[in-house]
Amino acid sequence: MTRIQSAPVDRMDEVSNELQSLATAMGFEANSFKSMAHRPAILRGFMALAGSILGPDSNLDKGLRQMIAYISSAASGCRYCQAHTSHGAEVAGVDVKKLESLWLFETSDLFDDRERAALSLALAAGQVPNMATDDHFSTLSNYFSDEEITEIVAVISLFGFLNRWNDTLATQLEKGPLTFAETHLKESGWEVGNHS
Repeated sequence: MTRIQSAPVDRMDEVSNELQSLATAMGFEANSFKSMAHRPAILRGFMALAGSILGPDSNLDKGLRQMIAYISSAASGCRYCQAHTSHGAEVAGVDVKKLESLWLFETSDLFDDRERAALSLALAAGQVPNMATDDHFSTLSNYFSDEEITEIVAVISLFGFLNRWNDTLATQLEKGPLTFAETHLKESGWEVGNHS
């Protein structure tokens, strides 16, 4: 059960434009943002950071960013974010068979070496304690510029915040991402957990 409910109406009204913008971008109203609305400055600050990392100015493909976020969130154990990012990757055009094989990224022919390098760092950096090594960055440098590597680390870090936020609050998972995860992630061991 969710540990904190959505913000009261007066707070939601204060950030209604922000919440509508997020709902338009995501295709549904995310419960995590409704809880952030208790403190409008937190929601606005998060939006500014997320917009600079996930926005249109990125040099990284949107689907790759979502897969990085998924692997990082899975390493952290956040089912809410796993459902959101796998659903987001599919919306961004990543083939469902590839999403169903994300845990096989190191060996599956569906992934290239560039993707493997990024996802390997996401897996290592998403763990606690952090398992990222110099070797991860040496491999990344074969495929990505320093600017792109900065973006990869930013995606991992942004979802580190979201993983803690949603797992701590046991944020209720919305219908769209829940249905997608139940349909496509079961084979990888995904289950709703506390987020139903």
